[in-house]
Amino acid sequence: MLQIAYIRENKEQVITALAKRNIDAREMIEHTLQLDENRRKTQVELDNILAESNKLSKEIGNLMKNGEKTKADLVKEKTSRLKEKSKELSDRLNDFTEQLSQQLYQIPNTPTDIVPAGKNEEDNETVFEHGEIPKLSENALPHWELAKKYDIIDFDLGAKITGAGFPVYKGKGARLQRALISYFLDKNTAAGYQEFQVPHLVNEASGYGTGQLPDKEGQMYHVTADDLYLIPTAEVPVTNMYRDVILNENDLPVKATGYTPCFRREAGSYGAHVRGLNRLHQFDKVEIVRIEHPDNSYKALDGMVDHVKDILNELKLPYRILRLCGGDMGFTSALTYDFEVFSTAQDRWLEISSVSNFETYQANRLKLRFRNSEGKTQLAHTLNGSSLALPRVLAGILENYQTPEGIVIPEVLRPYTGFDIID
Repeated sequence: MLQIAYIRENKEQVITALAKRNIDAREMIEHTLQLDENRRKTQVELDNILAESNKLSKEIGNLMKNGEKTKADLVKEKTSRLKEKSKELSDRLNDFTEQLSQQLYQIPNTPTDIVPAGKNEEDNETVFEHGEIPKLSENALPHWELAKKYDIIDFDLGAKITGAGFPVYKGKGARLQRALISYFLDKNTAAGYQEFQVPHLVNEASGYGTGQLPDKEGQMYHVTADDLYLIPTAEVPVTNMYRDVILNENDLPVKATGYTPCFRREAGSYGAHVRGLNRLHQFDKVEIVRIEHPDNSYKALDGMVDHVKDILNELKLPYRILRLCGGDMGFTSALTYDFEVFSTAQDRWLEISSVSNFETYQANRLKLRFRNSEGKTQLAHTLNGSSLALPRVLAGILENYQTPEGIVIPEVLRPYTGFDIID
């Protein structure tokens, strides 16, 4: 979340930045600052009363030593009244502090300067495009029909077991899925990311730490009996490994990667545009997470973008990179780049990765800090990116690599699959 001191010192800048998200934030920011003012005034009043109470306690001791019991009793009555007042102020302070905390949770991150203003995906900026779109035969099929033709993904069987959006991968489809996971992890570890295997359920504190709560409760599966949440992305458990941690400056950067299944309710997702692998309730994803010194985080973001580009270049899939506008950005992001592959059979772009810099927004929630060269602690910057989400990458491979003889496996994946065609 945003730091209250930053909002206090940069009120108009925050309001202007949030306008890029199509939010008229003035009333919200004014209310936040009023809560902060109430909290600070109450804190000062409480501190003064506690100081006076401490002073009187010493006075009582001196009076008792000097045998002045009557005067001591009068001072005791005064301290008793002060204790009642301090209890009242302490309760009020806790109330203002909780109100302020809940208010700050409702304020999204401020977009950085280069984020374009805009309402939705139509206002995103294309900043890079690479690869030739293959020309397929007239009878080319979308991936859900290819999956059925070659018996590699069974959507009906998944619906029988669980429900729509939970596919079953079979035979060479399952092996291709596993190959992609191994390939992505190998690419990430070769680039200096340490691999982790993390829990697939997290507690509420972890959800708040990375910003999924309270913003995305409706998109998360909640295991109510144990008050745990199925993860929507490995970003949540991986980043939360560093919750309440103070790193040394020479520990930075921290670079982590992990594979997990991801679970998203995706309420309200219907229609042809979400058929097959286009949108699922359970899917596999390999994630990269970085914790950076604030001075280096945007250089690190560029490096993450280049890393994902390298993977897609090796897969030889046509793709483009978008800089998301304020209205299409995630709640916690300061700057996001989306990668999309072109689905030739569907004649549309499919999002396969988001790479984001959250600056201090997550770190402030996580209390993730580092000790700088002067020995002072300051908030780190956090970043994360999909490297990559499998469903639409797999869809792109199936559709763009289809031939009359079968689906050719990208050359870079053949050492992992052990076969070069699905036929």
